[in-house]
Amino acid sequence: MNVSGYTIVDHAYDVVVVGAGGAGLRACLGLAEAGLRTACISKVFPTRSHTVAAQGGMSAALGNMGEDDWRWHMYDTVKGSDWLGDQDSIAYMCREAPAAVIELEHYGVPFSRTEEGRIYQRAFGGMTTHYGQGQAQRTCAAADRTGHAILHTLYQQSLRHQADFFIEYFALDLVMSGSECQGVVAWCLDTGEIHVFSAKVVILATGGYGRAYFSATSAHTCTGDGNAMVLRAGLPLQDMEFVQFHPTGIYGSGCLITEGARGEGGFLTNRDGERFMERYAPNAKDLASRDVVSRSMTMEIRAGRGLGSERDHINLHLEHLGAEVLAERLPGISETAKVFAGVDVTRQPIPVLPTVHYNMGGIPTNYHGECLEQHGDGCDRIVPGLMAIGEAACVSVHGANRLGSNSLLDLIVFGRAAAQRACELLAEGAVSSEINRADIEPALSRLDRLRHADGGSSTASIRLEMQRTMQDNCAVFRTREVLDQGVAGISAVQQRFTDVCTRDRTLVWNTDLLETLELDNLLGQARVTVEAARQREESRGAHAREDFPERDDENWLKHTLAYLDGDGVRLAYRAVTLETGTTEVDSVPPKARVY
Repeated sequence: MNVSGYTIVDHAYDVVVVGAGGAGLRACLGLAEAGLRTACISKVFPTRSHTVAAQGGMSAALGNMGEDDWRWHMYDTVKGSDWLGDQDSIAYMCREAPAAVIELEHYGVPFSRTEEGRIYQRAFGGMTTHYGQGQAQRTCAAADRTGHAILHTLYQQSLRHQADFFIEYFALDLVMSGSECQGVVAWCLDTGEIHVFSAKVVILATGGYGRAYFSATSAHTCTGDGNAMVLRAGLPLQDMEFVQFHPTGIYGSGCLITEGARGEGGFLTNRDGERFMERYAPNAKDLASRDVVSRSMTMEIRAGRGLGSERDHINLHLEHLGAEVLAERLPGISETAKVFAGVDVTRQPIPVLPTVHYNMGGIPTNYHGECLEQHGDGCDRIVPGLMAIGEAACVSVHGANRLGSNSLLDLIVFGRAAAQRACELLAEGAVSSEINRADIEPALSRLDRLRHADGGSSTASIRLEMQRTMQDNCAVFRTREVLDQGVAGISAVQQRFTDVCTRDRTLVWNTDLLETLELDNLLGQARVTVEAARQREESRGAHAREDFPERDDENWLKHTLAYLDGDGVRLAYRAVTLETGTTEVDSVPPKARVY
């Protein structure tokens, strides 16, 4: 069918999953195994999704390398979240973790093994035993390519169970009828056709938006497309002010050096050769949580104790581990350091710098993956037909700061949970209404407007201005003055975007148009991030305000909800869930600020 000059191809499925990373593929597998007609839309080939870059491992209290308990894991996760995580979701994730790992093993994930043949587990920052008393070895690893192993296995299993993949399709927008989601509009990059997918359930698994920043470990495809679609649908995003900086991105390139490198015994030093983390976190040292290590590194650099001619980075030492251990446990890191830093890790330290790594915020959901919005009375309402999982979602198990190796766990546990919930909804008789052509017009109009944009500014120049604004004004340390500059800067970038120029008018493999659409997605998320950060007047987890250095539970133990409202941002708040919903959680020690 031809609508507004575009060729439209229609599809009807039980469930459509947008995104083919770890969360999306785990959902696809669960749905296809259950016999549902399942489609997966991905703008890249599935095994190129960003989960493939996850290195260190997946946490679960298996107890293979020493005693462990899922309640200790839960305690660490709540504490790591700086008490902003929803404890019912955290309890669910940690309780389900061992079964999720064993299930992956049965699907074929080649985890590293101990001499006894058990799944190998390494130490990771913030993971403890006995409620903070000991160091846990909880992170299940496939060398330092765990995400790669998981992603390939899930894709193979999804193909085996006959899920339909629409590869190199770019999701443009949700199809909303009132408050109900009925499907997705996507652009096929190969043919230029517009495809309309109607579905009883749409699951967004589109990842984070790290590319809103100048220096990020994220792939260039990480533009938060699902988050932006939700904002345009008039729905909120939650806790967007919490952006995690990984302590060890390679200086100059941002490529990730996994926390598993420190889990294996790596350590950080400053210009004086001092292992400075012993001053900032005497117990956990180099394995303190990521917000603590990132801020400590930044303070060392600010104090003039950084390395290099500009004194602007820190050294990560692995050479003492020996060539044999590095080849067995950290082969990918050794190669990455050689390629991107010119360093032989068996003899030289790696220059590193805190780099944007993960977005704790995203689409608010319950632990079934169902998307939530807030009524005027402050009560949550489930958005019919719409779910979100993975980094795109805010369950919220990570709260103000995600612990390392909880991300792969999040993908698998909640990808599985969303598939189970979708099956339940369809068994209860969920139906999809026929899509009204008028409901896809907003998506086509936006595509048309950007495709024919004829301003004076290139997409690349606008994107660079946005990224530098976010890097300079919404990074590791924040003040009201800096955030005011960020709000003004992003507003100016948004205004400049109205003058964007898209030179390629075609529809087949138009990367110029694709990058312009992605930039539009990023700008909305950048705007709500900096506005939410300006409003939160406390320091919690990854959000550190120099002008409000203390955590303020009395006023700020709550989630931020951010809506795009015309040219501005409207903020609202919802309560943190402090009940676990389980009687299995023992009493734990009092709250503490850092490890």
